[in-house]
Amino acid sequence: MANYPQLDDCSGVWTLKEVNDAVMGGYWRNASSIGITSGNQVTSNEFINIVTTGDGAAWGNVNVAVYAPAPMSNFNRGLFAGGEDPSAATNATEYVTFASQGNAADFGNLSVARDLACGGSNSTRGLAAGGRTPSLSNVIDYFTIESTGNAVDFGNLSTARMQPQGTSSPTRMLVGGGSVPGASNIIDYIEFATTGNATDFGDLTAARAAPTGVSSSTRGVFCGGATPTVQTTIDYVTIASQGNGIDYGDLTVARQFGGGVSNSVRGVVVSGAGTPANVNTIDYFTIAIGGTAVDFGDATASRSNLGSVSNAHGGLNDGYQGTRPTPSGSGRGFFAGYHSPAAAKAIDFIQISTLGNGNDFGDLSVARGRSGAAASVTRMLCAGGDEAPATSNVIDSFEMASQGNAADFGDKSHSTSNYGTGLSSSTRGVFAGGRSGDDYSDVIDYVTITTAGNAADFGDLSAEKGGMGSGCSSTRGIWMGGQAPKVDVIEYITIASTGNVTDFGDLLDVRSAGCGTSSSIRAMHAGGLTPDSSAGINVIEYITIASTGDAQDFGDLTDAPYLPSATSNNTRAVFGGGKVPGNTNVMDYITIASTGNAADFGDLITASSGRSKGTSSDSHGGLQG
Repeated sequence: MANYPQLDDCSGVWTLKEVNDAVMGGYWRNASSIGITSGNQVTSNEFINIVTTGDGAAWGNVNVAVYAPAPMSNFNRGLFAGGEDPSAATNATEYVTFASQGNAADFGNLSVARDLACGGSNSTRGLAAGGRTPSLSNVIDYFTIESTGNAVDFGNLSTARMQPQGTSSPTRMLVGGGSVPGASNIIDYIEFATTGNATDFGDLTAARAAPTGVSSSTRGVFCGGATPTVQTTIDYVTIASQGNGIDYGDLTVARQFGGGVSNSVRGVVVSGAGTPANVNTIDYFTIAIGGTAVDFGDATASRSNLGSVSNAHGGLNDGYQGTRPTPSGSGRGFFAGYHSPAAAKAIDFIQISTLGNGNDFGDLSVARGRSGAAASVTRMLCAGGDEAPATSNVIDSFEMASQGNAADFGDKSHSTSNYGTGLSSSTRGVFAGGRSGDDYSDVIDYVTITTAGNAADFGDLSAEKGGMGSGCSSTRGIWMGGQAPKVDVIEYITIASTGNVTDFGDLLDVRSAGCGTSSSIRAMHAGGLTPDSSAGINVIEYITIASTGDAQDFGDLTDAPYLPSATSNNTRAVFGGGKVPGNTNVMDYITIASTGNAADFGDLITASSGRSKGTSSDSHGGLQG
């Protein structure tokens, strides 16, 4: 396969498939992931290439030597804001251009002169938070990175403090640790797109001043710091959620006031103040894994009180800046059709990685609810359903990247297709079970998602039933629960083959009318009905797809719906709609790799139940790996 694109030869035409293959295959040509550190009251800057290993090298000079500037950057520019110059706080802000190795230039001024603040950024805005003026500050202000000029007031931290550390996703900045004046464990979060005060996120594993921060687009990581004893601890949090830090590794050398740079895969900690002196050690670790950091090389000098910027950190969209992207970092999720209050065509979509309400996408070809869903990275299918009073065997398809109505794809192999459930790999959609009137089905059928046509026989479920939840990896499909009568059975197939199901284990209780979704690792089942209740339940449970065994408790939904639906990327699951007992429009979300209760995501356009069930996004677990 040819390499696309070639940055040194940008001629010719690349098809979307060629670009997708290159990005997903990890050979998309890209600029280096550059990290630059500044500070320690010297004018010289230092750079490293994050994707390699080796010693630091010179990268031009700043005009004013300061301690502890607040760093922020986009793909093009890195800013160093404020600091101590040399004995008093300054508001001066300078910038470097990643594409040209050279000296910094004046950018503008902070709204308040201060040092020992932290910085964070996405591709548009850079924020400076907290610090010392010389009294402790809670001020947050922001720059528009591509436009030189002075900072504008944004809001306030929850607590005035100096020596905190910032990490970023494309939507949020986290501010962790610091001194108030004793060491703090507070983590605040700030939404880049708004202005206003910070909100409590959770706590670090221990109160620490002057940790070092790095991030991917999903994880924020806080390294080292002082309790007041200087530490090696590495904590992480999932930026899109809220909660406390988790200890998942150690630096090779205990330090505080280091420089942190990252891309979407690797975090690098440069130099810092050890015990009893500054160190020149550069460590790195894989952000998704943690563990004990590994030697990267040596800095040009032993320094501390650093500000560090990169053109590939987690506040910038993963992908073309030095790393293979993670498909789950973005993606659309869909809730298609509904059964109640009346059969409807409406398709809602959400951006899974953010929070917010449902948006209108278009319509199914016929009004129906309780269809089975399957999706590749580009196309979603809705199969069967209830047209009230008729049962449908129609399969619709629509392209998820553009808004519009669905078109006819083909037909399911049987008419008992209401209340069935779907799942999919990147190439094959598989639909199982269903009912027509009082008659249930054990039929499993499948289609090739890229080719319109009728479904073919795959095999059979262990019993005739409908109303299951489903989940999948790229190789294995899971069905959970169901009714005719209600069951607790979990069973699985190998998606690329054909044949009958194999027993996997049991849910925590007998239940039907719940929903399922998954990452490539875990499948989740949520909500539904138990045999002894006509009211819904709020339980979320999970299994590990690659193994077999019984489900485990994950946490609770914010309400207790039956007939809800779900969608996911490889990081986050979103549950929406259902009856509680009246129809609801509430959407909840969880971070799949953790456990705990769901939080509010936003609202569907219409309070409704019986929406599509199955793999209903362009980034679900069946599309990973």
